[in-house]
Amino acid sequence: MSANTAIINIDKELCTGCKRCSEVCPVDAIEGNEGEVQSINADKCILCGQCVQICKGYASIYEEIPTPFSKKMHERGMLNTVKEPIFAAYNMGQVKKVNELLDSKDLLKVVQCAPAVRVALSEEFEMPLGTLTPGKMAAALRRLGFDKIYDTNFAADLTIMEEGTELIKRITEGGVLPMFTSCCPAWVKYLEQTNPELLANLSTCKSPQQMGGAIIKTYGAKINGVNPSRIYSVSVMPCTCKAFEAEREEMQDSGYRDVDVAITTRELAQLIKSRNINFLDLPEEEFDNPLGAYSGAGTIFGVTGGVMEAALRTGYEFITKQSIPNVDLTEIRGEEGFRTTEVQVGDLKLKVGIVSGLKNVVPLIERIKAGECDLHFVEVMTCPEGCVSGGGQPKLIFEQDKKVAYENRKAGLYKHDSALEVRKSHENEGVKVLYEEFLGEPLSHKSHELLHTRYKSRVNR
Repeated sequence: MSANTAIINIDKELCTGCKRCSEVCPVDAIEGNEGEVQSINADKCILCGQCVQICKGYASIYEEIPTPFSKKMHERGMLNTVKEPIFAAYNMGQVKKVNELLDSKDLLKVVQCAPAVRVALSEEFEMPLGTLTPGKMAAALRRLGFDKIYDTNFAADLTIMEEGTELIKRITEGGVLPMFTSCCPAWVKYLEQTNPELLANLSTCKSPQQMGGAIIKTYGAKINGVNPSRIYSVSVMPCTCKAFEAEREEMQDSGYRDVDVAITTRELAQLIKSRNINFLDLPEEEFDNPLGAYSGAGTIFGVTGGVMEAALRTGYEFITKQSIPNVDLTEIRGEEGFRTTEVQVGDLKLKVGIVSGLKNVVPLIERIKAGECDLHFVEVMTCPEGCVSGGGQPKLIFEQDKKVAYENRKAGLYKHDSALEVRKSHENEGVKVLYEEFLGEPLSHKSHELLHTRYKSRVNR
């Protein structure tokens, strides 16, 4: 994707001016009068894709429109096998690049999938809303031609190791508080664009996608015995902003572009269909070790409050040196909005906040700037109920389906978490080996070099 290509767009030929997209935009980036074609203010847009999810203005392959259907698909980076309607609000696709390289014999083709993908992909194949399908997903990726099926859940566990240690260090050594999570790229972009004076509050941890990418092209290259220049690293994400994050100039600490291309859940489904893979008939297969092993904590990153719950499971044991009394921190869980709770961690009363739906962060930011916030740690997710409701997830036309899908997707991830033998990030054997053989320890020089970054102001750029 070139620097001049917009990731989120509105097709002027298909827009009806209904303003649904404007109503759902968390940063008021969509402009235009009702009944008129809408436009996107690129200086405000954070690429979350919620407008893509809500848009109802469409054309089917059977309609006659000024620009031929095939040309529109080409301009949007879509595969020419797509049969679904196309909508006015859309994200620029990356899947054609992946499709072209899947048959290459010169590359080691590696893929990682975010937690929320495995509870939504099935919807594209007429399975019940929110059906959990990690095994079929892994099988589909193998049949597409990927050589290594790794998992962003592994990198989520790795993120907890780094982020939890960073939080403890800030609390005990007088660092900047509250510390914000940095997993959501739309949230990070928003802070850079609106309140860069608070960037010191952001965790320096990269997102799981970017940690995974950096490890795949360093440690992963080592264990697979290949030159990292031969690795083609793909991520499958529920998020339209992940394509932007993968292309940030900071994200090449492996010495290469850490993640070569990020595609959405919808795009993975298009790819599977284009290769005539019968998803429903696929067997249950495993991810490849060691970078495909994950805990329940890594799994729940896909729901609002999941990053916080995962961090507390590990943080509690790091601080107290004792097992957490109850691994299910249900007080952390919830829906769209802003909620706070206190968790007793040894002698420390840890005060945490969870924000889902970006508009809900504005009052909190004002409190922080006024010196009136006493929280230690805050999770922020741009999308209404976390990554399960991301802009790159399967499109849901009817509002009643949306509610059911979000609930089922969340329930699927929590069920997956509770069924796993390992439910804490620091107990992931693959993560342990990674530190023993390669990273040393959390916040080590090597970890800082590969897994941490600094963000910068985007004001007046």
